[in-house]
Amino acid sequence: MKLRFITFASAFLLNLMMRAADAPKTIAPPENLVLDGIPAVPADLPEQIGRYTEFRAAFFQDWDPRQREMLILTRFAETNQVHRVARPGNARMQLTFFADRVESATTQPIVGDYFIFSKGSGGNEFNQNYRYNFADGTITLLTDGKSKNSEPVWSNKGDRVAYTSTRRNGADTDIYVEAPTDPKSDKMLAEVKGGGWDIQDWSPDDKHLLVIEEISINESYLWLFDTQSGNRKELTPRPAEGGEKVSYSRARFAKDGKGIFVTTDRDSEFQRLAFVDLASGKQTFLIPQAKWDIDDWDLSADGTRIAYVFSENGRSTLHLASIGIKENIISTISQTDPVFDPPQPAAVISRLHWHKHDNVLAFDVASARSPSDVYAWSPDAPKVTRWTESETGGIPASQFVEPKLVTWKSFDGREISGFLYLPDPQKFPGPRPVVVNIHGGPESQFRPGFLGRNNYIINELGCAMIFPNVRGSEGYGKTFLKLDNGFKREDSYKDIAALLDWIKTQSQLAADRIMVTGGSYGGHMTLAVATYYADRIRCALDVVGISNLRTFLEHTESYRRDLRRVEYGDERDPKMREFMERTAPVNNAQKITKPLFVVAGANDPRVPKSEADQIVATLKRQGTPVWYLVGKDEGHGFAKKKNADFQFYATVEFIREYLLK
Repeated sequence: MKLRFITFASAFLLNLMMRAADAPKTIAPPENLVLDGIPAVPADLPEQIGRYTEFRAAFFQDWDPRQREMLILTRFAETNQVHRVARPGNARMQLTFFADRVESATTQPIVGDYFIFSKGSGGNEFNQNYRYNFADGTITLLTDGKSKNSEPVWSNKGDRVAYTSTRRNGADTDIYVEAPTDPKSDKMLAEVKGGGWDIQDWSPDDKHLLVIEEISINESYLWLFDTQSGNRKELTPRPAEGGEKVSYSRARFAKDGKGIFVTTDRDSEFQRLAFVDLASGKQTFLIPQAKWDIDDWDLSADGTRIAYVFSENGRSTLHLASIGIKENIISTISQTDPVFDPPQPAAVISRLHWHKHDNVLAFDVASARSPSDVYAWSPDAPKVTRWTESETGGIPASQFVEPKLVTWKSFDGREISGFLYLPDPQKFPGPRPVVVNIHGGPESQFRPGFLGRNNYIINELGCAMIFPNVRGSEGYGKTFLKLDNGFKREDSYKDIAALLDWIKTQSQLAADRIMVTGGSYGGHMTLAVATYYADRIRCALDVVGISNLRTFLEHTESYRRDLRRVEYGDERDPKMREFMERTAPVNNAQKITKPLFVVAGANDPRVPKSEADQIVATLKRQGTPVWYLVGKDEGHGFAKKKNADFQFYATVEFIREYLLK
């Protein structure tokens, strides 16, 4: 009997082992992800995708004031952290080590013995400022630990910083001043109304702060605040009733403090560089014939040069202007051809930053074949130097597809543009499945930078990808920017309908196999397309998207609400409320008949998780296939690498299941 029992047990155990060996192997999601309706991810998928998730990027933060060394943000583990780079090509020395990403870092501008960095928690965007001492590595909290705080702006003496904070009531971004070496010195300088106040600069004598009050992307105003009393003076006039609103951005004091440089769309469709005389208010345009936005710019330490970037259909070129000022009037403006015209067919240049005490300019460059990296240029030795070289998972740059700028006509005859990425026709012949990826904002603009994980969708799954810039996108003039506001919201949906029509005319694209996706406002557009044009798509992927503009406005963080109402409409107005309810995807979910994948962050302050919950619950009730992924330690998009990787694994499975079959 004993022998027979042992034989039976052995056979039973062997049978279990054989079944386990035959069973498909899967991977467990990270502990902070919640899955609903998502099938198990095969264990071999991470190995297949592997290298496409192992890219890095570098972002310039600040120069060391004493020498040509810099701070950058890059990722070596899960999130972006502060690193120091001593010279071009040197190793990146990591200085901060947190589970959450660091958002920014800025060095004390005179001695440089410490820097201040900004960081939130779990994706909540309630950023706090901290001081990091180079000598001993100690870290000191400089803000209240609870409210949302902006990045600090240094005084010229380097003894104080100014920043905005919501700590008074959670809604208004009041102005604070602090000596970073003494956190007890922290005090409110001025109460303000609204969540759109942004500190730009200190006057050369440190007696005034230059501040922008943003009402919307199309309307903002310049102010001066006394740094002792908090008294304020508005520098730019308000329009008359029904008059055209003006936008100002990125403002800096001239070297003598008698005027300011700023970009503005005053008397123009585009953001142009202007000089404002503080005594008279007169505005002089430095490059009056600009046909594109000046996307970024910075003034040299001696006040004689401005480096600036043009954004031409999303592509960047870097230029230099020498400035002469006599009796507070611009006397000479000499412009150069591009000092750096990237060799890539399409590249994006950003984060221009002159050294405070040296004649050298830093900037970031990203392209379809290269993640963001840091470069520098000096007029004393006019050769661009690459400081960092970020990895692409060992995949040669030549393997990444360059985009093609494409255009199509929308319902009203207006031309809409976007970027098309096509897989290798030798490897993937015939019409290709299409992923339409819509940017957020909604006032953002898709620009041809590095696609990261999405390169796998093109290179290995053989899908084409189109990134449209529908009406409401920035970069095409202020008239275009306002074409989707309020009751015009559905017109932007029609731009995607016109794109779907255009796809039918392209022999290399498969019009019967289309997936639409997007994040934030792009997620809302995704849900709208899945509602309005369900018969023209195979499936949809909504990432942190809005399912009802009315409920979104009621539950987004209060410091954002008024700014968003200008764009989307005021949900408190009965007519607008009725429009929002009538057009909300969640209220038209019976029209969503194709499979939907929804991604949300539990700590999202912009688009609360409730927007995802309500669309998922509705689709479940009516039986529409829906996958749901929630990051318990994430906010407005997944920032931690392990979470983002798993999200992508699930995305690939979704594409294989519903787009490629």
